[in-house]
Amino acid sequence: MEQLKHECGVVMIRLRQPLSYFRQKYGTWQYALNKLYLMMEKQHNRGQEGAGLACVKLHAEAGEEYMYRERAMGSSAITEIFANVHEQIQQAEHTFLKGKRGENVTEITESDIENRMPYAGELYMGHLRYSTTGKSGISFVHPFLRRNNWRARNLCLCGNFNMTNVNAIFDELTSEGQHPRFNADTYIILEQMGHQLDRESERCYKEAVKKGLRGQAITDHIELKIDLANVLKNSSHLWDGGYVICGLTGSGESFSMRDPWGIRPAFYYYDDEIFVLTSERPVIQTALKLEVNDVHELLPGQAILVNQAGEIRLEQIIEAKENKACCFERIYFSRGSDSDIYMERKALGKGVVPSVLQAIDNDVEHTVFSYIPNTAEVSFYGLTEGMEDETGKRIRREKIAWKDIKLRTFITESNSRNDLAAHVYDITYGCVRPNEDQIVVIDDSIVRGTTLRESIIRILDRLHPKRIVIVSSSPQIRYPDYYGIDMSNLSEFIAFKAAVALIKKQGLEHILSETYQLCIDSPTQTNHVKRIYAPFTDEEISKQMAQMLQTDDIQSDVKIVFQTIAGLHQACPHHRGDWYFTGNYPTPGGVERVNQAFIDYMKQTHPELLQ
Repeated sequence: MEQLKHECGVVMIRLRQPLSYFRQKYGTWQYALNKLYLMMEKQHNRGQEGAGLACVKLHAEAGEEYMYRERAMGSSAITEIFANVHEQIQQAEHTFLKGKRGENVTEITESDIENRMPYAGELYMGHLRYSTTGKSGISFVHPFLRRNNWRARNLCLCGNFNMTNVNAIFDELTSEGQHPRFNADTYIILEQMGHQLDRESERCYKEAVKKGLRGQAITDHIELKIDLANVLKNSSHLWDGGYVICGLTGSGESFSMRDPWGIRPAFYYYDDEIFVLTSERPVIQTALKLEVNDVHELLPGQAILVNQAGEIRLEQIIEAKENKACCFERIYFSRGSDSDIYMERKALGKGVVPSVLQAIDNDVEHTVFSYIPNTAEVSFYGLTEGMEDETGKRIRREKIAWKDIKLRTFITESNSRNDLAAHVYDITYGCVRPNEDQIVVIDDSIVRGTTLRESIIRILDRLHPKRIVIVSSSPQIRYPDYYGIDMSNLSEFIAFKAAVALIKKQGLEHILSETYQLCIDSPTQTNHVKRIYAPFTDEEISKQMAQMLQTDDIQSDVKIVFQTIAGLHQACPHHRGDWYFTGNYPTPGGVERVNQAFIDYMKQTHPELLQ
C-alpha cells in the first residue's frame, strides 16, 4: 500500500576490446555508453534522488583528461547526466572537425577518439541513488572521486550499501592522522580505501626502485602491479553492513565487492568483448540479450577484479558468513522479470492461502480477490491459483483499486491532507455485491499502515462489502533495516505500535522500562527489542493492527492476514536475511542500532517510564 523507499543500484562496464572494434562492429564507439544508459534506466526503480556516472580513458595523452564524472539530482537525473555527456561529446566533435577543415577531414580519427574525446573510455560506472541516511544534495550523489596527480592513485567509488559502524572507520582514519571533511559513509569509505590505495602504490614504488627502474618505467610498473585485492583486504576488515561496493582507478583497474553475508546483490557477465556487473540479473539479460544461466551472481565476501589489461579474476576478500541475503530484494525491490523472483513471489501468494481461507470463513463464492497495484500483482497470481487448487472452485478476480493521483506535499493542513490521501486510489464500482461479498486484497508488505487507514480501507468500504481482508505477502515488519533500504524508524511501524498498545492494554508497561534499561546496559550483543513482541502471538498483533486501522466511519469488518516466517523461508529458501520480521540482524552493528533506536523512542515517547 505504502511505497517503500528504494535502495541504490549500480552498473559497471569494462570493454575488453579497443574502441575501434566497437565502432567497426556496432557502428559507434559509444557502444558501452549506450549500454550504460540502458542498464541504468532498467534499474531506475532503485533510485529516485539522483544518479551519476564515471568514465576512465586508458589512452589519454598527458595533459588530457582521463577520468570523467557526471552527477545530477532528482527523478530525471539519468536523462540529465546523459544529455550533459552527449552535449560535451558533440561539442568536442564540432571542435575537432572545425580545426581540421583545412585538411579536408570529415570525420574524427580513431586517435582523436581514444586520446581526446570526452567520455570515450574503456571503463564506465553508473549509480542510482536513494538516500538511506537522511543526507541529500549533489555532494552526496555517487560516484565519489578522490583525485591525485598519479593516475593509479585516483579512485572513484559508488555502491549499494549502508555501513552501520561508520564512526569506527572514521576513528581509524583520524587515529592515523587523517582529517576527513565529512562523516558520511561513502565519503569515509572513499578516504579509507584511498589511504590503502596510496599504501599499495607505495609498495609497488619501492618494488620498482629495488629493481632499478627510473622515471616513467616506475609509473608503468606501479600501474601494472598494483593489486586492488590488497586494498580491499586492508579496508574491509572494519566494514559492518550490507554492501556492494564498486570502484575504478585512474590507471584502469576496477573492482566490485559484496559483503560476506550476501545482504546486497550483484550479478555479472563477461566475454571477449565486455565485462558487466549490475544489481539485478534481468538488466544484464535484457541489455546483452542473454539467457538466465549466462549471468552469474557475485558470492558473499567475494570481489571481481579487472586489471589494466582487461584480465578478470575472482578473489575471496573476506570469508563468507552465514547466508543473510536480503529477502526484501525478492519480495519487493528487484524487478519481477527475473525468473527466480517471479516464481518466489507467486509462492509467497500461495503461502497465505490457508490463512485467507480462515479469514473469509471458507466462503469463496462470496469473495472477490484483487491486489493493490502494482508490485503485488505476481503474488496475487499465486494467491488465486493457490485458492483454486485448494478449493477446486473458480475464484472471482477483479481489478478493484486503481492508482489515481499523487498527494501534493505542499498541502500541510492535516485534515486536508487526509482528505486527499483518501483519493490517491480510485475503485471499480459494481464489481462487489453490497453487504453480501467480501473483498480480499493482497499487497507485498504493510509498513506504517498510513495509506491503508487514510485511503485503501476507506475506498474499499465505499463498495459496502461485508468484510475487507487485507493480505500481506510478507510477514509483519517489526524492525528497521540498517543495510541500505530506507525502512521506517522503529516508532513508525504499525506492528510496533500495535505491540506497544497491547502492552498498555494489559498493564505491562514494566516491559518497556526493563527493555530500555537492557538496551542501555548491553547494547551490542542482543536485540532486546524482541521483548516488546514476546508476550503476544502474531494473531494478537494482527488483530490489534486491524483495530487501529478501522476508523469509526468504516462500516465493513476489517481483518489483516500476514505471511508466516516459515512461509517466507519456504518461498525464498536461498535468501535468509529476514531481520525486518524476526529482528535477527546478521551483524553487531545492526543489533546496536536497533537497541539505540528503542532508547531514542523511549526518551521521546515515554520519558515518564524512565524515572
